[in-house]
Amino acid sequence: MPALTPDTIRAATETLSDLTDYLRENPDPVEALALVEPLLDEYTGLPVHLADTLRALARALQDHPDVPRTAQVDFLITELRTAAWEQTDQHTLHYILDDLRDLYTKTPSPTLGSGPCR
Repeated sequence: MPALTPDTIRAATETLSDLTDYLRENPDPVEALALVEPLLDEYTGLPVHLADTLRALARALQDHPDVPRTAQVDFLITELRTAAWEQTDQHTLHYILDDLRDLYTKTPSPTLGSGPCR
């Protein structure tokens, strides 16, 4: 695995920013859902990975010998773990995408067959 750097992580966040900008341009809903789907995948999406990252950070800080053993550090580590659980709870966002996709595919086209025959 290539070494991670702050720049590689920034590149990932810039990609998310680019996606946000793109979605603000009102793309086709099917394309928009397809682009967001990997981010909200139930098992590999952003909420799950962010939660795992926060837990790993908490563990790295707790286990590292250079991190002071103080009540404040313990509190902050606990806060990281709490935030991780909150992110894990967001894994259900993929159900919203499923529901949106179902609604969009069931909505009749405004130009095809939506009015009375003439």
